[in-house]
Amino acid sequence: MNSLHIVQQYYEYFNQKNWQGMLSLLHPEIRHESNQGEVRIGIEKFTAFLQKMDECYEEHLTNVVFFTEPSDQRVAAEFTVNGIYKKADDDLPPAHHQTYILPAASFLALKDGKISRVTTYYNLTLWLELVS
Repeated sequence: MNSLHIVQQYYEYFNQKNWQGMLSLLHPEIRHESNQGEVRIGIEKFTAFLQKMDECYEEHLTNVVFFTEPSDQRVAAEFTVNGIYKKADDDLPPAHHQTYILPAASFLALKDGKISRVTTYYNLTLWLELVS
């Protein structure tokens, strides 16, 4: 399976809320770099992140466009996050099932046929405006 197909499957699993499917595509030493906060390394920390996200947010990605490069080791994805803020997340504003639509992008690296890095970017200031 090539890198593009693996990343496409990863995002299909995300939209299906198939967390085990997503985790099955990750390298054991996955490096997760989110827009804000600490870098998470390893399946255990990524799993905890997914659990927290599932608890606080209901998200579905649309308008997903993938970009690849010749070595087949990196894939970028641009998408729109359509979400509901279900439960307050740490020091973020209170949640009252606010809806939001937010542009975002991720950059993924692959190693040994698995996703070894996910770096995601979005405009946190815009998200705060949308849910406040």
